[in-house]
Amino acid sequence: RVLGAWTASMAEKPASAAGSDPKREKKRLIVVLERACLETAKVGKDYVLLDCDTHKNFLFKHKRNPADYRPDILHQCLLTLLDSPLNKAGMLQVYIRSERGVLIYVNPQIRIPRTYKRFAGLMVHVLHKLSVSAANGPTKLMQVIKNPVTDHLPAGSRKIAASVKGRLVSLPEFVATLPKDEPAVFVVGAMAHGSVEEVADYTEECVAWSEYPLSGAAALGRLCVAYEQRLGVL
Repeated sequence: RVLGAWTASMAEKPASAAGSDPKREKKRLIVVLERACLETAKVGKDYVLLDCDTHKNFLFKHKRNPADYRPDILHQCLLTLLDSPLNKAGMLQVYIRSERGVLIYVNPQIRIPRTYKRFAGLMVHVLHKLSVSAANGPTKLMQVIKNPVTDHLPAGSRKIAASVKGRLVSLPEFVATLPKDEPAVFVVGAMAHGSVEEVADYTEECVAWSEYPLSGAAALGRLCVAYEQRLGVL
């Protein structure tokens, strides 16, 4: 079967990325992207990542709401996070959990494809093969791992959900109250509708850092900048 346009040989490792064990690093932000839309199906001869634009007729035929199928939101979020100076400095770790509960580890060294078509091919590969490796070695750049996500988070880390319904805070001031030498976990939604509170029951508080609804990518961009300022990453 055809798994999409991505192959392991397309995986790239930017030279500036840090390669140390994320659980052993200090001064790091951990982001869990919850409720990501990652559902594959065989359409024609190929397995594809379902999305509202390309597969609208298929979704209607199977009595699904196309508005719920927005994997492009996850793509935007990953580009924002992994392109950030915070990630290039080795201070960021990302996990993805899909709407169906599939948990994925994202190696900070991965270079996410710039185009959505290649990104969709990558995610089909990961979901069917359970991992994707670097072209020049055995390093896993993305890997399906066992739930719950809390098993992969540092013990005692503060866990914070992001929602427009949460307590409104100034993000730079809020980040400044967090321990500088201990990681904090922020849970951000990667879906078109709804909130993360109902699935992120492992968080301790819920905050908003704008009085206006923000896209996931916009919210994550502000979060990365706040941490970069806090940790002196230029």
